[in-house]
Amino acid sequence: MPSLTSKPVGATGYGLMGLTWRPEPAPKEQAFKAMRTALSKGANFWNGGELYGTPTYNSLHLLNSYFTQYPEDAEKVVLSIKGAFNSQKFMPDSSPANVRRSVDECLRVLDGKKFLDLFECARQDANTPVEATVETLAEYVKAGKLGGISLSEVRAETIRRAAKVHPISAVEVELSLWSTDILDNGVMDTCAELGIPIVAYSPLGRGFLTGQIKSIDDIPEGDFRRHMPRFQPDVFSKNLDLVAELQKFAQAKGCTPAQLALAWVKSFSGKPGRPTVIPIPGATTEERVLENMVDVTLTDRELEEIEKILKKLPVAGGRYAPGHPTET
Repeated sequence: MPSLTSKPVGATGYGLMGLTWRPEPAPKEQAFKAMRTALSKGANFWNGGELYGTPTYNSLHLLNSYFTQYPEDAEKVVLSIKGAFNSQKFMPDSSPANVRRSVDECLRVLDGKKFLDLFECARQDANTPVEATVETLAEYVKAGKLGGISLSEVRAETIRRAAKVHPISAVEVELSLWSTDILDNGVMDTCAELGIPIVAYSPLGRGFLTGQIKSIDDIPEGDFRRHMPRFQPDVFSKNLDLVAELQKFAQAKGCTPAQLALAWVKSFSGKPGRPTVIPIPGATTEERVLENMVDVTLTDRELEEIEKILKKLPVAGGRYAPGHPTET
């Protein structure tokens, strides 16, 4: 069983973003049911964000309500929160002052109902050396207010620089069948070398790999995916071709496309020369949580066949639009 900050976690985690960061957040009753189901199925690593929603209703407010209703779950959950982001300017601000503001705000909203196991800046601010950011977070770790420090969307060089200042507990980066960048840019190799677990966000390709999105109309108005390059009309049908091939593969395997996608991400974990890899699929309903928690194992031959599909049908479009703050 993998661990984060010396606490055991399941092989699959749970992403909270979709529960609060959308035009119409999921009703609390529905959200709580999904959260409790995730925990009951072993997904005890939860990942949320101060920026996932509004200043008055984001992951932290949802968590406060959840642990108020279910205080017995607090010790069972290993919680990671992203912050230090200027939502008004949509720019990262990992300066010491804003890092302190963000962590203090997270602790204030959690109100002692849940320990903050991990904190990470949503993106590394180009105007602030990562060393200064990590030194600031290390103050909270030493004070016992924070369990560990994580990094998000950073280059291999940044990981090395950060690790020289303070131990890094995890690195959160995008990894899925349609986002394989970290396999070639040194991030996965660096994490393996330094013994840092990878938290794989968007392991279902922001829902695209599930096969549920067949046209742009399947994405709600106001959803940020409508502005992402891979969902645009000029590449949409081409990317659907990849999904169709993966759906055929999943059907032959006897699993759903989502289960196939998660199995592929988890296939890297524990292999020689690879770090621990923990996918954090999001789900707003109990049904989707139960689907995601079905464990599927891929053979070496099946992994080779999937690799052939990815080479034959490469993903069209970038991960983010030009100008989006990201290091990798």
